[in-house]
Amino acid sequence: MEYKLSPSILASDFTQLGKQIEEVAENGADYLHIDVMDGVFVPSISFGMPLIKSIRKCTDIFFDVHLMIENPERYLDAFAGCGADGITIHMESVADAGTALRRIKSLGLRAGVAISPETPVETLTAVEDIADMVLVMTVKPGFGGQSYIESSTKKIIKARRLCDDSGRRIDIEVDGGITRENIGKVLSAGANVIVMGSSVFGGDVAENTAYFRKVLDEYSQKG
Repeated sequence: MEYKLSPSILASDFTQLGKQIEEVAENGADYLHIDVMDGVFVPSISFGMPLIKSIRKCTDIFFDVHLMIENPERYLDAFAGCGADGITIHMESVADAGTALRRIKSLGLRAGVAISPETPVETLTAVEDIADMVLVMTVKPGFGGQSYIESSTKKIIKARRLCDDSGRRIDIEVDGGITRENIGKVLSAGANVIVMGSSVFGGDVAENTAYFRKVLDEYSQKG
């Protein structure tokens, strides 16, 4: 299993965004997690296509675009066009997740599906034959800096079991409250794509990224 680090720019210093993207890329990040919020599906509003198009010019790192928006089907082509490499939609925000995921894949992108803390893992059975990645939200979507919801660990275990039983290679991504203290817990539960905001961008960005890269590499070597 490959272990990926996906720093979330929602926690970055936007006055230093280009520099900080360079720092995470140079120190072992695999993806750049980009949270798009519309103020409807979640209360917050973040950023959208103009920002993604702008930063696409300065890096070739994988853009892991997480759409926390209502009816994301309306914008899949646009996000593909501005530089997304993978798009994750929420089960709760679409009428037909399977159709949306197939559209993402038809655009040549990796297709992810997210579930919020209140959504049962069992809903994923509808898309286990399509999704390339499952994102288990370990905090309530829409705000950075929250603490990890402890009941998420059991959900990660169930999601990993469901994905493995499908016979397909499906990544399990986790997003929310991941720190130096609990990263081992989520890795042991079955997550292999780790989103981190404040834990990477709070403090020395290069040192934080290198630290978590080392943790993932060491875990990978354990088998």
